[in-house]
Amino acid sequence: MFLTISTTGNEQNPATDLGFLLHKHPERAQAFSTSHGTAHVLYPEASAERCTAALLLEVDPVALVRRGKGKGRGGAPDAALAQYVNDRPYAASSLLAVALAKVFKTALHGVCQTMPERAAAPLPLRIEVPALPARGGADLVRALFAPLGWHTVEAEPVTLDEEFPEWGDSRYVRLVLEGELRLADALNQLYVLLPVLDDAKHYWVAPDEVDKLLRAGDGWLAGHPERQLITARYLSRRWGLTREATERLELVRLAEAEGLEVEDVDNAVDETSDTEERPVPLAEQRREAILAALHTAGAARVLDLGCGQGQLVQSLLKDVRFTEIVGVDVSVRALTVAARRLRLDRMGERQAARVTLLQGSLAYTDKRLAGYDAAVLSEVIEHLDLPRLPALEYAVFGSARPRTVLVTTPNVEYNVRWESLPAGHVRHGDHRFEWTREEFRGWAASVAGQYGYGVEFTPVGPDDPEVGPPTQMAVFTRTEATTAEKEDQA
Repeated sequence: MFLTISTTGNEQNPATDLGFLLHKHPERAQAFSTSHGTAHVLYPEASAERCTAALLLEVDPVALVRRGKGKGRGGAPDAALAQYVNDRPYAASSLLAVALAKVFKTALHGVCQTMPERAAAPLPLRIEVPALPARGGADLVRALFAPLGWHTVEAEPVTLDEEFPEWGDSRYVRLVLEGELRLADALNQLYVLLPVLDDAKHYWVAPDEVDKLLRAGDGWLAGHPERQLITARYLSRRWGLTREATERLELVRLAEAEGLEVEDVDNAVDETSDTEERPVPLAEQRREAILAALHTAGAARVLDLGCGQGQLVQSLLKDVRFTEIVGVDVSVRALTVAARRLRLDRMGERQAARVTLLQGSLAYTDKRLAGYDAAVLSEVIEHLDLPRLPALEYAVFGSARPRTVLVTTPNVEYNVRWESLPAGHVRHGDHRFEWTREEFRGWAASVAGQYGYGVEFTPVGPDDPEVGPPTQMAVFTRTEATTAEKEDQA
């Protein structure tokens, strides 16, 4: 596999600065060991006017077969012959992309301590790949590279056999890119798009590939017109990973359109956003109050309804008195973040048996939620439209019917104490309402009476003598047994 990167210059800005940016000296030929062979970096030409760096990857077919467990590229079960007859030593693929990332790792990050201003500035670049697999043809190559700022995108099809032109073109093209781009941007584009065009990877695509894709695609992938195709192919059409990447890229696109940070756009499940001045301490006080109430109730099997990013689930796991913890949220993205926070993939078997994350809507009854000691609705009800609140009430108090239900919600009277909160505004852009203490107590009393619960109220945070606490908590305790429980008692 072969790839060249060329640039031009003058006496003031010599082209040989490319060696500094790539961290490879033009006067030396270097070799680097990879998991599938040896990567060589050499400079066919190096002068002040023009400099070319070449990356040559020699693939070790035996090592490739051993690491692929004999299944050929992509692990296809019918690809046994591909172990012996294939294009991998010659055509650019994910093998070359991996070598590119290893050999030019620092350059991909745009780091050059010797010449930081050159690393940050566009360069006149010419990139050539003699043999590039292109499933989709030359038109797809142009569709992928043209929106990225390249002035010239040449994708010349390679014929199957020049002596037999009637056989037509192969799926390979000779790629030439010319334009003024940052070197780091060009390298990251190649790292992503080489395996995308080949539409295959030589290794198993794990969940961390989503982070790699977003890191390499930073600044260009979110707004690319072929974003969906790039994402699906790069992640080998693993639809769960593709969906996660698509959701995260959409957030990036929205944030760029609004001129905001991603965290400011995707904040519906961020429980640390009560205020700008003291968000985290109040969140911690809320969790401590919930844990204390659960201990008082003697709960061992707990539901965290609307668990968001899993902060409360994480706190519950640290206490061995909670033997079964179930986090429920409607957002797949929130559950993914929660799983990462909890490190479920690295958790020991005994610890993992204590926790379950479920996707589900609290507006519908769910048989999976019945029979638990306690349920927690922490900063959840205010995110629902008021007409939908009765559905949640029935799903939790009427159907699931845990012995204890804890509900926390903001106290709107306390909002005047937040100096950073404009008058008349709720604490979070997604809040549909925020109740006074009287309104919250009235709602809680009505729900308790309707479904056979008693209710008590506990302040969370500093209890201001005039406006009350920042967070108000209702502790519901079931007083009426269900028909099945009455039959068991009889």
